[in-house]
Amino acid sequence: MLEPVTGQVYFARECHEAYQALGFGGSPGSRAGVASPDGSAYFTSRGSVMGRVPGEVVAAAFGVFNPEVVVPAVAFGWSVTDAATICEARTKGAIAQLSRILGDEPQGLGEARTLLERAVEPLRPEGKPLFSGLRSLGLPGDPVGDVWRLGDMLREYRGDAHIAAWTSAGFDATEIGLLTELYWGLPMRTYIRTRAWSGAQLDAAEERLIGRGLVADGALTDQGRSEREAVEVATDRQCRPIVDALGDDLQTLIETLRPWGQAIRDSGGYPAAGPHDLAKDAER
Repeated sequence: MLEPVTGQVYFARECHEAYQALGFGGSPGSRAGVASPDGSAYFTSRGSVMGRVPGEVVAAAFGVFNPEVVVPAVAFGWSVTDAATICEARTKGAIAQLSRILGDEPQGLGEARTLLERAVEPLRPEGKPLFSGLRSLGLPGDPVGDVWRLGDMLREYRGDAHIAAWTSAGFDATEIGLLTELYWGLPMRTYIRTRAWSGAQLDAAEERLIGRGLVADGALTDQGRSEREAVEVATDRQCRPIVDALGDDLQTLIETLRPWGQAIRDSGGYPAAGPHDLAKDAER
């Protein structure tokens, strides 16, 4: 329920226009009416919450992208702008799209802010670089902006936790990407190609997974499914403070966010279908 509300920043036309004005390429095109992000602008803007860090640090924090692509993209980004400027453009663009689609006071805004703030409050910074970077920025001070920033903190906290889970389980980015496609019900080498890995790198990763008894004949083995599920459980365990903080109000927050997310998808502010939807299509 939260993802379209927070992740819309990567598809917002207001963000694309602001990044283009700074010297980036703008959106390279659209898919099903949703504007795609420029790679350099994406890596630089999302990474800017940690400050002007090198591409190697951005690649490490994002976890799943090929550093061979991330490092030069971030180097270009820092050649045309600075962290504070693109971070501000990111924030303003995200708020502008949400306000354009949902209005300045969407139904349940005040309660959503209260609940999201409660959910974020107990979270600790250890091993959570993107979450901590966002938290260091504080809140924008705009009602819609505050909800977006708090939601983005939760999004990045879970992402940081997930990377900690799969790296501690002994997987690298190519391996976890291939396993996750199968876990979602997708054929291997479909979604992971958006992370810029080469065919040779994916070949090597698949061979390692086969050698470990996790994949056979293009499918998860029982051991592979068990180990991939364990990564999900470990991620959820780290996110337990969020659920505990919300308590019985979790469902209230979900029901508030549900129509917002649908409106954002319907307006082309976030993809109408994600990888799980692709998996359902593959089954049919």
